[in-house]
Amino acid sequence: MEAITINRETYDHYNPERLSYKSGFGLTEELVRQISKDKHEPEWMLKKRLEGLKAFHEMAMPHWGPSLAKLDLNKIHFYIRPDAKKNSQKWEEVPADIRATYERLGIPEAEKHTLGGVGAQYESEVVYHKLKEEWEKKGVIFLDCDEAVKQHPKLVKNYFMTSCVPIRLHKFSALHAAVWSGGTFIYIPKGVRLTVPLQAYFRMNAKSGGQFEHTLIIVDDGAEVQYIEGCSAPQYTENSLHAGCVEIHVLKGARAHYSSIENWSRNTFNLNTKRAIVHEDGIIEWVNGNMGSNVTMLYPASILRGDRSKADFIGIAYAGLGQHQDTGSKVIHIGRSTSSTITSKSISADGGITSYRGLVSVRKGATNTKSNIECDALMMDNRSQSNTYPFMDVHENTVELGHEATVGKISDEQIFYLMSRGLSEDEAKQMIVSGFIEPIVKELPLEYAVELNRLIQLEMEGSLG
Repeated sequence: MEAITINRETYDHYNPERLSYKSGFGLTEELVRQISKDKHEPEWMLKKRLEGLKAFHEMAMPHWGPSLAKLDLNKIHFYIRPDAKKNSQKWEEVPADIRATYERLGIPEAEKHTLGGVGAQYESEVVYHKLKEEWEKKGVIFLDCDEAVKQHPKLVKNYFMTSCVPIRLHKFSALHAAVWSGGTFIYIPKGVRLTVPLQAYFRMNAKSGGQFEHTLIIVDDGAEVQYIEGCSAPQYTENSLHAGCVEIHVLKGARAHYSSIENWSRNTFNLNTKRAIVHEDGIIEWVNGNMGSNVTMLYPASILRGDRSKADFIGIAYAGLGQHQDTGSKVIHIGRSTSSTITSKSISADGGITSYRGLVSVRKGATNTKSNIECDALMMDNRSQSNTYPFMDVHENTVELGHEATVGKISDEQIFYLMSRGLSEDEAKQMIVSGFIEPIVKELPLEYAVELNRLIQLEMEGSLG
C-alpha cells in the first residue's frame, strides 16, 4: 500500500501581513458605510448593508447549537484589504507572496487543465478572476461579486439577499449583509450547459480576521453549471470568523452542482449560510466537506418551489480535538412531486464532536413528496461524541419519507484483520475511514477527492490510538 503524505505547511503557512487597509476591532456604522464607499456601490446596496447592521444588533446569538462563548465579535477585524491589485487576469500580476500561497494549494495548475474559470479571494478582496473565452462567447458571466454589482446592477438587485437568503434569516446572515465583501457571481444563460467546472478559492491570512464573501449563482432555464469552492486559513491563537453566504437560483429545467471543501483552521468559527431555490423541473446537488474550524454551523438548504424539482445533498464532517462540527441539511418541499435525498457521514476522533442537524419540511399542497435521509457516524475512540438531531415537519398525506441513522465505534475486529495482512494500526484505521467516506468522495471532482482524502489523513495523524 502506497502511503499518501501531505505537508501541513500547505494549509498552515501564513504570510506576513501586507495590507492596504485593516479595520479596527468591532463593527460600526462608519465601517459599513466605508466598505460601501470603497466599493463605489449604488445607494440600494448601502441601504441593504445598513438594514443588515440594524438587524444584527437587534437579533440574538443562536443558543440551540454549539457554544459560541469563545467568539468575541468585538475582537474581529471585519474588513481587510490586501496590498494587491483587484481582479487580475494574469497570475503574474498577483503579488509574489499571495501567488505562492495559491500555488501551494494547486489553484493555477488546476485552472490550466480542468477548470473553465477561477476566482481567488485573499482576505476581503478577490485578487484574481478569469473566465475562459469560449464561455464568455456563450454569454456566461463569472465575476467577483463586487464587480457584478457595478456591471449588472439590475440582475444582482433582483436576486441578492431577497427571497433565497433574507437578511433577517438569522443573526449571522444579517452580519453578512452588513459587511460582505468579494465572492463570486455566476449567471448561466438559457440553455447553456457549462461542461467544465468553475472554481473559487477563499483564503484568510490575517490574525483575528473575518471573511464574508458572497456567492450568487443564477442558472437560467434549461442551463447547467458545476461550481467548486475551497476554503482554508492558517492556524493562530487568536480566533477568526467566517460568515459567508451562498445563494443559488435554479430556474425551470436547470441544474446546479455545488461542491465545497472547507478546511478552516482550528481557531476559526465557521458560521456559513447556503441556500438554493429550485423551480419547476430543476435540480440542485450539494457536496459538502467540513474539516478544520473550532466550531462549524452549516446546513445547506434547498427550497423546492417548483413542481418535480429535486435536491440531493451529500456531506462529510470530521471533528478532532477541540472541534465541534454541527452540520446537516434542510429541504423545504413546496411544489408537487418533489424529491430529495440527504446522505450525511461524520467522523469524530480524539474527543471531537460531530452533530447532524437536519430538517425536512413538507408544506401543504406538496403532494407526492419523496424524501430519504441517511446519517452514518463513525467514532474513532471512547472520548469522541456523535449526535443526531433530525426534524420532520409534514403537512401532507401522500408522502414517502425515510430516515436511517447509525452510530458506531471503529471495529477492533476489522483493525485486527487488516493488521494481520501487514498494515500498521494507523494504516488499518485510515483504510477503514477511506471506505466509510467513499460514497462522498466519488461524487467530488478528482482533484478535490484526492484533497479530501489527504485532509482527513492529515487530521488523523497523531490523533488515533
